[in-house]
Amino acid sequence: MDDMEVKADALDGAFDAVLAAEAVDELKASVAALKAQVERQAVAAVRLPLDGAKAAVDPALSAFVERYLRRGIDAGVEMKSLSGASGGEGGFAVPREIDGSIAETLKTLSPIRSISTVVQTGTSGYRKLVATGSMGAGWVGESAARPETGTRSFAEIAPPSGELYANPAASQAMLDDAMFDVEAWLAEQLGREFAVAEGSAFVNGNGTNRPKGFLTYATTNEADSVRAFGTLQHLATGTAGAFPASNPQDKLVELVHSLKAPYRQGACWAMNSDTLARIRKFKTSDGAFIWQPGLVEGQAATLLGYPVVEAEDMPDVAANSLSIAFGNFRAGYLVADRGETRILRDPFSNKPFVHFYATKRVGGAIIDSQAIKLMKFAAS
Repeated sequence: MDDMEVKADALDGAFDAVLAAEAVDELKASVAALKAQVERQAVAAVRLPLDGAKAAVDPALSAFVERYLRRGIDAGVEMKSLSGASGGEGGFAVPREIDGSIAETLKTLSPIRSISTVVQTGTSGYRKLVATGSMGAGWVGESAARPETGTRSFAEIAPPSGELYANPAASQAMLDDAMFDVEAWLAEQLGREFAVAEGSAFVNGNGTNRPKGFLTYATTNEADSVRAFGTLQHLATGTAGAFPASNPQDKLVELVHSLKAPYRQGACWAMNSDTLARIRKFKTSDGAFIWQPGLVEGQAATLLGYPVVEAEDMPDVAANSLSIAFGNFRAGYLVADRGETRILRDPFSNKPFVHFYATKRVGGAIIDSQAIKLMKFAAS
């Protein structure tokens, strides 16, 4: 009987050992599974979202859109006021996502901005030094004395600037609708209104509380070697308010070659639709049109091999008008953007509509007067 009890105890001990081993194996498997899950989560956290997938929503953007734009609650909106007044009175700087959307719309719809040099600046007093003239050079023998050469002078460019503003409106019912994408709507509205205003200023702005447009600079028919810095060269058509009756395309060829060869790399035309409609009818002596449409979608049409930018703020053809510009605008014209766009929500001025008063500081000026040439529809 004792032997049977001993054998039973031994058997129970073996079962316990097996169960203990299985428990350890299960514990190891659980730890391994948990470790693998943690690793997958860590990889997912750093992995870039696939194309078409939405990244995590920025809490600051969400608070700005859902609290301030939709409901007018500025408490808890972590945005810096750009005014010496309080946030509610001075407006809030928009999140970078909305500001980026506005910038993309401006680049698409503002023709001169799209072909010019654009800089971001943190101050309204932006300055740029531009070298003028040329350094002297000469030939000497190996052991001959080196005469002193001339030195370049510098001109300081300070683009005139001003506050660009827009005031789109939406009804409160629109803002209360959860399906209404207020972020995209606001970026598109501001971008379009800003583009119209700045497009005019970059061409015809007088430089007082706004950019100085390139057509408002003094012009002369003098060549680059003798013309004063800051003065643009114009080429007269020889006929007041019109192209010459015979071979009008020849004047366009002359305008192209009045621009120095280095500037012609990246040059383009700027004119309005009415002027372009006249030019599209010009033909060479063998009957070929000098204007050529883009061969693929998205490719700009060309005139004498250079792309054409339609800027509706360019003047119509008239006596003494400067209706055509040709040049390298990236070398010749500078657009200076200061800081972010700021927005003030106004539900009181025009009830039941909510206005979004937005401001943005923009400047513009010519930085190289040799890089842009103009055609003047005049006898001389």
